[in-house]
Amino acid sequence: MRMLEDELFPSTPGKVKIERAHAINRQFHRCFASTSTMFLWALFLIALTASYLSFQSFVDTSSKYLSASWGGLHWEKQIRVSAEVRRAHGISVLVTGAAGFVGSHVSIALHKRGDGVVGLDNFNSYYDPSLKKARKSLLASHGIFVVEGDINDGRLLSKLFDVVPFTHVMHLAAQAGVRYAIENPASYVHSNIAGLVTLLEACKAADPQPAVVWASSSSVYGLNEKVPFSESDRTDRPASLYAATKKSGEEITHTYNHIYGLSITGLRFFTVYGPWGRPDMAYFSFTRNILQGKPITIYRGKDRVDLARDFTYIDDIVKGCLGSLDTAEKSTGSGGKKRRPAQYRIYNLGNTSPVTVPTLVSILERYLKVKAKRNVVEMPGNGDVPFTHANISLARAELGYKPTTNLETGLKKFVKWYLHYYGYRPRGSKNL
Repeated sequence: MRMLEDELFPSTPGKVKIERAHAINRQFHRCFASTSTMFLWALFLIALTASYLSFQSFVDTSSKYLSASWGGLHWEKQIRVSAEVRRAHGISVLVTGAAGFVGSHVSIALHKRGDGVVGLDNFNSYYDPSLKKARKSLLASHGIFVVEGDINDGRLLSKLFDVVPFTHVMHLAAQAGVRYAIENPASYVHSNIAGLVTLLEACKAADPQPAVVWASSSSVYGLNEKVPFSESDRTDRPASLYAATKKSGEEITHTYNHIYGLSITGLRFFTVYGPWGRPDMAYFSFTRNILQGKPITIYRGKDRVDLARDFTYIDDIVKGCLGSLDTAEKSTGSGGKKRRPAQYRIYNLGNTSPVTVPTLVSILERYLKVKAKRNVVEMPGNGDVPFTHANISLARAELGYKPTTNLETGLKKFVKWYLHYYGYRPRGSKNL
């Protein structure tokens, strides 16, 4: 027992202190060595992780660059060739939404008269993208190059203005449709507000600054009951989110005009129709359903009043667009700063002859030689308005705008295109 005690507790006090000190020292060095090793390993792992993340970021960036649908010498050459002006005093125009209904028609009209045209479209799936691709092919057959990209892509817009000093921008890209806003409201803010601001930022920074003509909408008149609708009427009571975004667009463009000297013209379109039109429009879907033997839904307003629209044929709208481009003054800014006040205008582009929806259906029945299965219901609270009617006196006086196509003539041309494009043969007749 004594031996055990001596081993555990030596009789010499100094010896105990020295041995204990050595033991503690050894433990400390061992612990320190272990901590240092862990610290070094931690540093190594952090460095390894940082290297991996940097490499992954490089790979992702490189992948995005390599998979991008724009960029490169060949791409730039295509843009320059498409933007080349082929007439005296011609203009070079960037057309957004070029693969859309109005955009494709305006692009072709500009090219035919010798102006330079470059298109931009994101080919979204709001309606069948194959129709947009077909329009793109049509544009290509006329020598018009369409860039696949989004107006929210500031880098792309900046690059386009670097490649070509566009004199004008025809801004037609937008999320269209009144009822779809109930299903997907964010898409309207993304395209009609954020996209517009991104485009205007690019225009403001461009040298030279282009003159901007853009598509507003007759929807901005909202709950206005005074007819016909005039540019001086109230537009502060929108009936739909779509209308609200277009009204916001008018305020935003005014701001950029005031601060940065951008020359801006807004066009309030009234129910545009015709060949290569939008499948979500009533006349288009009516045609499809009538031919397929499906019932069509016709909305009726309060007190059983038929809805009426100021249907405007696409060729007349194109004339108004070109007239706006031709009369647009140069922007007055440079480097994002305004030198003097710039031109700011808003015009109605309509037909001035409202037609009821049942009358529209009757005309389609006659040209399709098929009786429609009509389902008449009361108009739901989805943002639609009971009527539209344009006062076009201002556009007539300042743009020389004069619509010449009535609904019967316009629908006849549309039906002929529709039957050919979708492979139908009109019943009981070889030709329309």
